[in-house]
Amino acid sequence: MSALDGSIVIISLPAIFRGIGLDPLAPGNIGYLLWMILGYLLVQAVLVVTLGRLGDMFGRVKMYNLGFVVFSVASVALSFDPFHAGGGALWLIGWRIVQAVGGSMLTANSAAILTDAFPTEQRGMALGVNQITALAGQFLGLVVGGLLAEIDWRAVFWVSVPFGLLGTIWSIRSLREVGTPKRAKVDWGGNITFAAGTALLLAAITYGIQPYGDAATGWGSPLVLGGIGAGVLLLLLFGVIETRVATPMFQLSLFKIRAFAAGNIAALLTAVARGGMQFMLIIWLQGIWLPLHGYDYERTPLWAGIYMLPLTVGFLVAGPVSGYLSDRFGARLFSTGGLALVAAAFLGLLLLPVDFPYPAFAALLVVSGIGQGMFSAPNTSAIMSSVPTEQRGVASGMRATFQNSGTSLSIGVFFSLMIAGLASSLPQTLTSGLQAHGVPAPVADGVAQLPPVSTLFAAFLGSNPVGHLLGPDVLAGLAPADRSALTGGEFFPRLVSGPFHHGLVVVFTAAAVMAVVAAVASASRGKRYFHTPEGSKENR
Repeated sequence: MSALDGSIVIISLPAIFRGIGLDPLAPGNIGYLLWMILGYLLVQAVLVVTLGRLGDMFGRVKMYNLGFVVFSVASVALSFDPFHAGGGALWLIGWRIVQAVGGSMLTANSAAILTDAFPTEQRGMALGVNQITALAGQFLGLVVGGLLAEIDWRAVFWVSVPFGLLGTIWSIRSLREVGTPKRAKVDWGGNITFAAGTALLLAAITYGIQPYGDAATGWGSPLVLGGIGAGVLLLLLFGVIETRVATPMFQLSLFKIRAFAAGNIAALLTAVARGGMQFMLIIWLQGIWLPLHGYDYERTPLWAGIYMLPLTVGFLVAGPVSGYLSDRFGARLFSTGGLALVAAAFLGLLLLPVDFPYPAFAALLVVSGIGQGMFSAPNTSAIMSSVPTEQRGVASGMRATFQNSGTSLSIGVFFSLMIAGLASSLPQTLTSGLQAHGVPAPVADGVAQLPPVSTLFAAFLGSNPVGHLLGPDVLAGLAPADRSALTGGEFFPRLVSGPFHHGLVVVFTAAAVMAVVAAVASASRGKRYFHTPEGSKENR
């Protein structure tokens, strides 16, 4: 449920913004849109290490149970948003952040609890199921969000309430501490510098996507550059602190373990590539392919989730099987082979036309899902098995931090690449397309000069922005045939398909390169490596 709530909002944003009466494409509202997506991910990236370390110190089950309580309270609050427009958006963003705190308590400690409970020869299967449910939640959230948004936008948040309440009761009644908490002083310096540095860095990346002055993106903004610089400096200071305190929050010494370091590098790069794929596929389906195939814009979120199901199917099939087999044969073969399949799927997507035949698209999604399933479960098992028992909570948090940070970074990286691709070709395409349907040249030029991020988010939300951009006065002055064409279901998708494909080539090429580098990192992890309970190291 924690992972599902990280993605369920993405596909439901059109219904949510309609429900609270907010126009997400208005320039002043783009920030609400971004923080609805990124706020949850940012908090999880910042807090999971701290909460994992606290689990080591005070009990992993205690932190896990408290996470269910916080998660449930926030779910209830989200489903009863009393405000409208900007106030309603701020209410949702605020309680999503609280919900992310509870979700962080769950994700930071669940892998450590399972590692404590299962012997080495069964750990891959156990952690595989855990990892598969987490990542499957991300994918299933896209389908569930589309289905629930059809009923009522509040239902997107209602769905978490019964699971949160039942989970709270179940975890308190059923879970017991298997590991032994090791009390230590809280590393306040490390916690504060890490949280502040990571938050500044990810927030700056968020604002880097938005336009600044006449520029398509905000990467030249002093605020963005200052945030990135301050974030990097704080993280460097954090690294210095962690080498000098007796009980550091972030165990930098764990990176001396090759299996731990290689597994986390591979996980970070894979998370960046996977996040980029998820968002680009949503834009591709909702903004272009589905409208071209006769689907109303209001229904595209639901159908986008349905048409992406092959990705989830491949993942659910490969994940548990790979986790089980990795217990016998090790993680390197499955993780590296899986990433090779992911890279091949990206290259296959590059070869598809914008208006693709669905069987070919579905087959590539299955291949990508199988590859991600082959990688995730064995890689998680290898990371968690390589660390000392007393460090499993912080190791689980560090692993989750790399994964969540990768997802957040992917939005900044791939949205920026896509916006750059659109900025180079969209204005001319938009001007000529509007003029061909009778829009006066000055009006068409003015619309074409608007930030391409608005067009990108329109496609992401499954919206036809032409009528919104032109306004009722301009539309009223056009011939009925031109007015009908401009506001119909095919003009906008066909207009942006060329520039979008240009950006898509850049994005998927970058994602394929990341997958290949991740495969190299995975292959470098060495032989099977375990920390035994006695603290000696075992290689097989």
